Amino acid sequence: MCYELKTNSGGTEAVIDDNCGISKFYAIANTLADRLKVKFLNQIDDADTLDWDFKYKDQFLTLHYNIFNGVSIYPQQSTSGKGENKIVMEVAHFLQRQAY
Repeated sequence: MCYELKTNSGGTEAVIDDNCGISKFYAIANTLADRLKVKFLNQIDDADTLDWDFKYKDQFLTLHYNIFNGVSIYPQQSTSGKGENKIVMEVAHFLQRQAY
């Protein structure tokens, strides 16, 4: 299940799983690192939210987890263009095909 939302800045937020635990977030992060060879550049871990920034195909994205909203990916840029939105959905569709 993957669906697309629009952020306030017009970017695409791809919801990977809207009802999951933190273990799935870590599984997704490991898949991104192992299969897509991304390196997480910045990790912000709060009590109920995780935001891990990474670069994929020259686009800066954020892997996001929240205990109420699940796991999603969105562009870091506040003024996202079509290129960032396309890459977000590419990564989301890749993750959708993985078994967790």
